[in-house]
Amino acid sequence: MGETRTIARRLWLIPAIAAAAMAAGFCLLAVYIRDARSQGGSTGLDRRVIDAVRSLESPEATSLMKAVTRMGDSISVMVIALILLLVLALLRYRIELLLYMTVVGGSGLLNLALKQLVRRSRPAGERLVEATGFSFPSGHSMAAFTLYGIAAYLIWKHIDRREGRLLLAIASALIVLAIGASRVYLGVHYPTDVLGAYLAGGAWLAAAIGSFRCWQAARR
Repeated sequence: MGETRTIARRLWLIPAIAAAAMAAGFCLLAVYIRDARSQGGSTGLDRRVIDAVRSLESPEATSLMKAVTRMGDSISVMVIALILLLVLALLRYRIELLLYMTVVGGSGLLNLALKQLVRRSRPAGERLVEATGFSFPSGHSMAAFTLYGIAAYLIWKHIDRREGRLLLAIASALIVLAIGASRVYLGVHYPTDVLGAYLAGGAWLAAAIGSFRCWQAARR
Protein backbone atom coordinates (compact mmCIF):
# COMPACT_ATOMS: atom_id res chain seq x y z
CA MET A 1 0.00 0.00 0.00
CA GLY A 2 2.81 2.42 0.87
CA GLU A 3 4.60 1.72 -2.42
CA THR A 4 1.38 2.31 -4.37
CA ARG A 5 0.88 5.68 -2.70
CA THR A 6 4.47 6.65 -3.49
CA ILE A 7 4.00 5.79 -7.18
CA ALA A 8 0.71 7.69 -7.26
CA ARG A 9 2.38 10.78 -5.81
CA ARG A 10 5.16 10.62 -8.39
CA LEU A 11 2.69 10.26 -11.27
CA TRP A 12 0.74 13.26 -10.00
CA LEU A 13 3.69 15.50 -9.16
CA ILE A 14 4.81 16.60 -12.63
CA PRO A 15 1.28 17.27 -14.00
CA ALA A 16 0.41 19.09 -10.75
CA ILE A 17 3.44 21.37 -11.05
CA ALA A 18 2.65 22.01 -14.72
CA ALA A 19 -1.01 22.75 -13.96
CA ALA A 20 -0.11 25.12 -11.11
CA ALA A 21 2.49 26.95 -13.21
CA MET A 22 0.10 27.44 -16.14
CA ALA A 23 -2.76 28.48 -13.86
CA ALA A 24 -0.49 31.07 -12.24
CA GLY A 25 0.59 32.26 -15.67
CA PHE A 26 -3.03 32.66 -16.71
CA CYS A 27 -3.83 34.71 -13.62
CA LEU A 28 -0.87 37.00 -14.24
CA LEU A 29 -1.88 37.41 -17.87
CA ALA A 30 -5.47 38.23 -16.86
CA VAL A 31 -4.19 40.99 -14.58
CA TYR A 32 -1.92 42.25 -17.37
CA ILE A 33 -4.74 42.59 -19.89
CA ARG A 34 -7.07 44.08 -17.28
CA ASP A 35 -4.68 47.00 -16.92
CA ALA A 36 -4.55 47.34 -20.72
CA ARG A 37 -8.34 47.57 -21.07
CA SER A 38 -8.28 51.14 -19.79
CA GLN A 39 -5.80 52.02 -22.57
CA GLY A 40 -7.79 50.87 -25.60
CA GLY A 41 -7.97 47.14 -24.95
CA SER A 42 -4.68 45.95 -26.43
CA THR A 43 -1.32 45.48 -24.76
CA GLY A 44 2.07 46.40 -26.16
CA LEU A 45 2.66 42.73 -26.94
CA ASP A 46 -0.66 42.53 -28.77
CA ARG A 47 0.09 45.53 -30.95
CA ARG A 48 3.54 44.30 -31.94
CA VAL A 49 2.32 40.82 -32.87
CA ILE A 50 -0.76 42.10 -34.71
CA ASP A 51 1.37 44.51 -36.76
CA ALA A 52 3.72 41.68 -37.69
CA VAL A 53 0.85 39.36 -38.63
CA ARG A 54 -0.95 41.99 -40.71
CA SER A 55 2.21 42.54 -42.75
CA LEU A 56 1.79 38.95 -43.99
CA GLU A 57 -1.79 39.48 -45.21
CA SER A 58 -2.57 38.26 -48.74
CA PRO A 59 -5.50 36.56 -50.48
CA GLU A 60 -3.70 33.21 -50.34
CA ALA A 61 -2.84 33.55 -46.66
CA THR A 62 -6.40 34.60 -45.86
CA SER A 63 -7.85 31.53 -47.59
CA LEU A 64 -5.41 29.31 -45.71
CA MET A 65 -6.15 30.89 -42.33
CA LYS A 66 -9.90 30.59 -42.88
CA ALA A 67 -9.44 26.89 -43.60
CA VAL A 68 -7.23 26.41 -40.54
CA THR A 69 -9.56 28.23 -38.19
CA ARG A 70 -12.43 25.90 -39.18
CA MET A 71 -10.52 23.10 -37.44
CA GLY A 72 -11.34 24.88 -34.19
CA ASP A 73 -14.96 25.76 -35.02
CA SER A 74 -17.68 24.34 -32.79
CA ILE A 75 -18.96 22.01 -35.52
CA SER A 76 -15.50 20.67 -36.41
CA VAL A 77 -14.57 20.17 -32.76
CA MET A 78 -17.88 18.42 -32.13
CA VAL A 79 -17.44 16.09 -35.11
CA ILE A 80 -13.87 15.18 -34.16
CA ALA A 81 -14.88 14.74 -30.53
CA LEU A 82 -17.75 12.42 -31.46
CA ILE A 83 -15.51 10.34 -33.74
CA LEU A 84 -12.93 9.87 -30.98
CA LEU A 85 -15.72 9.21 -28.51
CA LEU A 86 -17.10 6.46 -30.74
CA VAL A 87 -13.65 4.90 -31.23
CA LEU A 88 -13.01 4.78 -27.48
CA ALA A 89 -16.46 3.29 -26.89
CA LEU A 90 -15.97 0.60 -29.56
CA LEU A 91 -12.57 -0.31 -28.11
CA ARG A 92 -14.17 -0.45 -24.66
CA TYR A 93 -11.65 1.92 -23.17
CA ARG A 94 -14.11 2.93 -20.48
CA ILE A 95 -11.67 4.69 -18.19
CA GLU A 96 -10.05 6.56 -21.07
CA LEU A 97 -13.52 7.45 -22.31
CA LEU A 98 -14.35 9.04 -18.96
CA LEU A 99 -11.11 11.03 -19.01
CA TYR A 100 -11.76 12.18 -22.57
CA MET A 101 -15.32 13.32 -21.85
CA THR A 102 -14.19 15.14 -18.70
CA VAL A 103 -11.40 17.02 -20.47
CA VAL A 104 -13.39 18.02 -23.57
CA GLY A 105 -16.62 18.89 -21.75
CA GLY A 106 -14.89 20.63 -18.86
CA SER A 107 -12.78 22.71 -21.23
CA GLY A 108 -15.84 24.23 -22.87
CA LEU A 109 -17.47 25.08 -19.55
CA LEU A 110 -14.24 26.51 -18.18
CA ASN A 111 -13.79 28.71 -21.24
CA LEU A 112 -17.30 30.13 -20.89
CA ALA A 113 -16.74 30.84 -17.20
CA LEU A 114 -13.42 32.59 -17.81
CA LYS A 115 -14.86 34.71 -20.62
CA GLN A 116 -17.65 35.89 -18.33
CA LEU A 117 -15.18 36.56 -15.53
CA VAL A 118 -12.77 38.68 -17.59
CA ARG A 119 -15.29 40.11 -20.11
CA ARG A 120 -12.73 41.42 -22.59
CA SER A 121 -14.10 42.88 -25.83
CA ARG A 122 -12.82 41.61 -29.17
CA PRO A 123 -10.29 43.65 -31.16
CA ALA A 124 -11.65 46.72 -32.92
CA GLY A 125 -11.12 47.12 -36.65
CA GLU A 126 -11.64 45.00 -39.72
CA ARG A 127 -12.33 41.31 -39.16
CA LEU A 128 -11.98 38.72 -41.91
CA VAL A 129 -14.56 36.41 -40.30
CA GLU A 130 -17.52 36.97 -38.02
CA ALA A 131 -17.18 36.33 -34.29
CA THR A 132 -19.33 37.14 -31.28
CA GLY A 133 -18.98 37.02 -27.52
CA PHE A 134 -16.09 37.99 -25.30
CA SER A 135 -12.49 37.64 -26.42
CA PHE A 136 -10.39 36.30 -23.53
CA PRO A 137 -9.48 33.47 -23.57
CA SER A 138 -9.90 32.33 -27.18
CA GLY A 139 -12.50 29.57 -27.38
CA HIS A 140 -11.11 28.13 -30.63
CA SER A 141 -7.58 27.97 -29.23
CA MET A 142 -8.61 26.46 -25.91
CA ALA A 143 -10.85 23.86 -27.54
CA ALA A 144 -8.05 22.92 -29.93
CA PHE A 145 -5.48 22.66 -27.13
CA THR A 146 -7.60 20.36 -24.99
CA LEU A 147 -9.15 18.28 -27.79
CA TYR A 148 -5.96 17.59 -29.73
CA GLY A 149 -3.96 17.41 -26.51
CA ILE A 150 -6.07 14.69 -24.88
CA ALA A 151 -6.30 12.83 -28.19
CA ALA A 152 -2.50 12.86 -28.48
CA TYR A 153 -2.15 11.65 -24.88
CA LEU A 154 -4.50 8.71 -25.41
CA ILE A 155 -2.85 7.74 -28.72
CA TRP A 156 0.65 8.23 -27.29
CA LYS A 157 0.26 5.26 -24.95
CA HIS A 158 -0.32 2.93 -27.90
CA ILE A 159 2.73 4.01 -29.90
CA ASP A 160 5.89 2.09 -29.06
CA ARG A 161 8.44 3.76 -31.34
CA ARG A 162 10.04 7.03 -30.26
CA GLU A 163 9.83 8.40 -33.79
CA GLY A 164 6.09 7.82 -33.87
CA ARG A 165 5.58 9.60 -30.57
CA LEU A 166 7.70 12.52 -31.71
CA LEU A 167 5.72 12.82 -34.93
CA LEU A 168 2.46 12.73 -32.97
CA ALA A 169 3.64 15.48 -30.60
CA ILE A 170 4.85 17.70 -33.46
CA ALA A 171 1.65 17.25 -35.48
CA SER A 172 -0.57 18.03 -32.48
CA ALA A 173 1.47 21.11 -31.55
CA LEU A 174 1.43 22.44 -35.11
CA ILE A 175 -2.35 22.09 -35.37
CA VAL A 176 -2.92 23.90 -32.07
CA LEU A 177 -0.46 26.69 -32.91
CA ALA A 178 -1.90 27.12 -36.40
CA ILE A 179 -5.44 27.48 -35.08
CA GLY A 180 -4.30 30.07 -32.55
CA ALA A 181 -2.38 32.02 -35.20
CA SER A 182 -5.40 31.97 -37.51
CA ARG A 183 -7.56 33.70 -34.88
CA VAL A 184 -5.07 36.56 -34.62
CA TYR A 185 -4.63 36.80 -38.40
CA LEU A 186 -8.39 36.95 -38.99
CA GLY A 187 -8.71 39.83 -36.51
CA VAL A 188 -11.08 38.18 -34.03
CA HIS A 189 -8.64 37.75 -31.14
CA TYR A 190 -5.69 39.45 -29.53
CA PRO A 191 -2.48 37.37 -29.27
CA THR A 192 -2.87 37.44 -25.49
CA ASP A 193 -6.32 35.84 -25.92
CA VAL A 194 -4.65 32.90 -27.61
CA LEU A 195 -1.87 32.74 -25.02
CA GLY A 196 -4.45 32.81 -22.24
CA ALA A 197 -6.33 29.96 -23.90
CA TYR A 198 -3.18 27.84 -24.07
CA LEU A 199 -2.41 28.49 -20.41
CA ALA A 200 -5.95 27.77 -19.21
CA GLY A 201 -6.33 24.74 -21.48
CA GLY A 202 -2.92 23.43 -20.50
CA ALA A 203 -3.66 23.80 -16.79
CA TRP A 204 -6.96 21.96 -17.15
CA LEU A 205 -5.43 19.20 -19.29
CA ALA A 206 -2.46 18.68 -16.95
CA ALA A 207 -4.69 18.55 -13.88
CA ALA A 208 -7.02 16.03 -15.53
CA ILE A 209 -4.19 13.78 -16.74
CA GLY A 210 -2.42 13.94 -13.38
CA SER A 211 -5.60 12.96 -11.54
CA PHE A 212 -6.21 10.16 -14.04
CA ARG A 213 -2.70 8.72 -13.65
CA CYS A 214 -2.84 8.97 -9.88
CA TRP A 215 -6.22 7.19 -9.82
CA GLN A 216 -4.93 4.44 -12.12
CA ALA A 217 -1.93 3.85 -9.88
CA ALA A 218 -4.15 3.67 -6.80
CA ARG A 219 -6.39 1.09 -8.50
CA ARG A 220 -3.42 -1.14 -9.25
